Amino acid sequence: MTVSTDRSRARRVIRGIGSFSREFLGEFIGEAVLTVVACLTVLGLALVFVWGWERGPLVTGGAGGAALVFLGYGGWELLRPARPGRRGRLAGVAGIAFTVAAVFVGYASSCGCS
Repeated sequence: MTVSTDRSRARRVIRGIGSFSREFLGEFIGEAVLTVVACLTVLGLALVFVWGWERGPLVTGGAGGAALVFLGYGGWELLRPARPGRRGRLAGVAGIAFTVAAVFVGYASSCGCS
């Protein structure tokens, strides 16, 4: 009877270790992928900005300003009090864009990819 109990305990411990290992590796890989994507996105945006500035500073500044206004609108839509009725599609897209940009900026600022 004790041999059977010991085996079942050992199996539970092994399953617990396997579950922990899978969860840990999944989180580690997910974090690494998100960090790499964020760093590459910031690097790509910087390269596009430099390339655009060489072509036409006024257009680049205008596009950058429009992007900032769009992201600001998304942040405002996320933070303002909810009102009854359906939120517009533009507001939803702007809110999602703001959230994605905030996550990417958070990860890119902590990755040390400079």
